[in-house]
Amino acid sequence: MKKIWVTLLKMLVFLLSLFATMRIIFLIKYWSLVSLGEIPFLEILKGFWSALPLDIATACFMLALPVIYMFVSLALDKETLFAPLRWFFYLLVAVYNLAAFGDIGIYGEWRTKLSYRALMYLQNPSEVINTAETEQTLLLIVLWSLFTVLFCWLYTRFVEPQPSDVNREEAKPNPILLSGSFVLVVGLLFLGMRGGFNEIPITSSKVYYSSHKFANEMSVNPAYYLVENILNSKKVESRAHFNYMDAESARLRTEKLHEVTCDTTTSILKIERPNIVVILLESWSADLIESLGGESGITPNFRELEKDGLLFTNIYASANRSQHAMSSLFGGLPGMPVTTITNHPDKYYAIPSLVKKMDTIGYHTSFYFGGELNYGNILSYLRYNEFDVIVEGKDINEGFRKGKLGYHDTDVMPWYAEQLSGYEQPFFSTLFTLSTHSPYDYPRLFEEIEWPVIEKSYVNSGYYTDIAIKMFMDKARQQDWYDSTLFVFVADHSHSSYKNHIMESFDHHKIPMLVYGEPLQDSLRGKTFDKICGNTDLPAIILAQLGQTHSEFIWSKDVFNECYRPFAFFELNNGLGWKTPEGEFVYYNSGYFIKNTLPENINDSVVLDGKAYMQRHFDLFNSY
Repeated sequence: MKKIWVTLLKMLVFLLSLFATMRIIFLIKYWSLVSLGEIPFLEILKGFWSALPLDIATACFMLALPVIYMFVSLALDKETLFAPLRWFFYLLVAVYNLAAFGDIGIYGEWRTKLSYRALMYLQNPSEVINTAETEQTLLLIVLWSLFTVLFCWLYTRFVEPQPSDVNREEAKPNPILLSGSFVLVVGLLFLGMRGGFNEIPITSSKVYYSSHKFANEMSVNPAYYLVENILNSKKVESRAHFNYMDAESARLRTEKLHEVTCDTTTSILKIERPNIVVILLESWSADLIESLGGESGITPNFRELEKDGLLFTNIYASANRSQHAMSSLFGGLPGMPVTTITNHPDKYYAIPSLVKKMDTIGYHTSFYFGGELNYGNILSYLRYNEFDVIVEGKDINEGFRKGKLGYHDTDVMPWYAEQLSGYEQPFFSTLFTLSTHSPYDYPRLFEEIEWPVIEKSYVNSGYYTDIAIKMFMDKARQQDWYDSTLFVFVADHSHSSYKNHIMESFDHHKIPMLVYGEPLQDSLRGKTFDKICGNTDLPAIILAQLGQTHSEFIWSKDVFNECYRPFAFFELNNGLGWKTPEGEFVYYNSGYFIKNTLPENINDSVVLDGKAYMQRHFDLFNSY
């Protein structure tokens, strides 16, 4: 029995060593974030200690089956069958390392850990592969292979029990001693799984020890986080996860947020029915725009357009993926925690469609993209919207150079301007750009910007797409439809820019939006719109300017109605962000605020508004 106890202890130490090693690799990979965030080294080291309770809990879950297996073997008076146990541990190592290296890969692009949402994107593995940077992907595969082999060897060499460890006396232990030992081991495993004798079992939030987002996320065990996130996703589906109040209170509060006491929409147009062209800018953070707080010289052509356009300075994306942006732009739907409307075709019917509405008032509708639209099930959603024309990469036969994700912006955008000349006016058309999406394999048509901080490739991809915007506008000005066309340049979502804003912040979710074109009122040229709004407001804005009702777009606000209530929202997998003129808060469902700048006298009421908004959105989504 003594040697069995020693073996179990060695297994525990082995697993903890594996977890720590993967954490070190994660830290090495993203050490630049430590330096940029000025995180003290001692605080990073503290993360390894802070991670220990969750690591132990993870290890205890992993050891449950080996413990049962070893004690059953002893109870049956048989020598331990070591080979199956060995292969079980080999599988544990391989699967855990897969989660750990998947976590490393995901974090570079999304600045979030491997989650249920990320797994959903594996429904289209080819798109995932194309999106990933080749060199990084290959490196991660090689590292996964090497460390899996290494730890399998370490287990066999130093941990695996040997037949000699179980002699005849120990193979026939006293039944009472065996039963007592089994109960004790199971009890210890159970305590480890729940994090001790605390009333509330351990969760990932136990690890959050630092004010630095990266330090916390480095410490969280990726396997535990993934499983916890999957289970929480089931809670979301059961409608229990975002129940902050009774359903009726949530409904009333949310409806009040959208009430307007007047009907005085200010027209920004000189003509009644302009063509509308939406340039949906992939991953454009506000940090790419000098006027919005970014560095100068990244998007000089966009800067020139600002001089004759109307720039929105306080607009925010409600989520962080392109799938969400599609339903925000065409359905006025806020970002959904855990999932997206595009992954639920059975719910499409319940979402109003701006495209269908534009069709009913006589607009020809089209959507263009230089890549493939299978990713995130976007194509099915666009199909539901019944665009007259949908063009993606496989439909373009112009001899353009093709990059990893599709055709480059400098080829597609001027070509797109010519394509619009073939449509009857008025038309409503969207072009979705591509080249600012990782892996940023844009053609090197220019001398790259020297960039001394992180995200150099991203910044230069923004610089490249800015060149493509100029090429598009130069070509557009040559077309007969130009003088009758209103252009809306807006990002689908933001990006982890060189400023390294935490994702749980409005700084991260801030995006550019510019309205430009001859139909724009002269008095608004070169001006800014500074009130708080979100990308979900686009359907109401467009329809109100065309003199159309938009009441079916219940989440969308007409921001040019002087009586609208300015606010913005973004979703977290496990919480929400809420911004008003009085202040903002970011809240996790585990019960704490990442940020709260609201005055004390209105704090409770405004927090309830944000929670009601999230709950109502969630309740309606589940009712569709």
